[in-house]
Amino acid sequence: MEAAGVSVIIPAYRAEATIGRAVRSLLAQTWSAWEAIIVADDGADYRAALAAEGVSDARLRFVGTGRTGAGAPAARNAGLRVATLPLVAPLDADDLWAPDRLAVLAPLALERGAAADNVAVVRERDGVALSTLFPPAEGVSELTAERFLTTSVPMFFVLRRDLCPDWPEDVNFCDDVVFNVLVLDRLGAIPLARRALYEYRQREGSITFAADAGARAELCYRHVLDRLAGDGFGLRNESLRRRFAAAVETKRVLNAAYEAAHSAGHCANFQEFVALQGR
Repeated sequence: MEAAGVSVIIPAYRAEATIGRAVRSLLAQTWSAWEAIIVADDGADYRAALAAEGVSDARLRFVGTGRTGAGAPAARNAGLRVATLPLVAPLDADDLWAPDRLAVLAPLALERGAAADNVAVVRERDGVALSTLFPPAEGVSELTAERFLTTSVPMFFVLRRDLCPDWPEDVNFCDDVVFNVLVLDRLGAIPLARRALYEYRQREGSITFAADAGARAELCYRHVLDRLAGDGFGLRNESLRRRFAAAVETKRVLNAAYEAAHSAGHCANFQEFVALQGR
């Protein structure tokens, strides 16, 4: 089964400080059938940057968007266009994977079309674990659209390339949410590994730490609602389209509460705010 490999797409924008760690987490995978497509969105030579850290592997491929700051969705689409293996998995350049992530998710994705996992949110500056998306446990459960729409932590599916939609390049802040809804619209419920196999890093200097992060999120949510009222992103399930719009409205309320807490100095970023709410 491992012969069915995974094209791992890594968008890279000013990622020299973290991309080595992300790629090393790939090199440590127990599932060895993968290629990594590193998509420079800043014109940088990431092959040289990785070589300077002693990171080199024949499975690493390097392409670019041909632009600067085109955004993660555009970079992922550029990677998707040159992907060659049956499965696709996005990995952000400042995040990392548990060594058995592909070994757990790839067989599930081959069988069901896509698979997801729990996510650990970790503060970059000191490695402190802020939260997990779901209570961690062993085994596999189901991720429905309803369950997904209640989440507030980015999720990154492993999915079959022939079922993979394009990332929405006009959505520049919550593109992962729209992308995942498109996948769930196509497939229905997908398997969810209950262990946290993806480590989502909260890094100072990232857009989630920016002073205008709340305002940018609000603009994104408004744009998503406009699209849902218009072409609906091509969603086929009308009920899901309505539930998605309702969920976005709920996210706007949560985002407004975050902005108030951030302005009062109670949290540094949205994920810290979510962790505080959970406690």
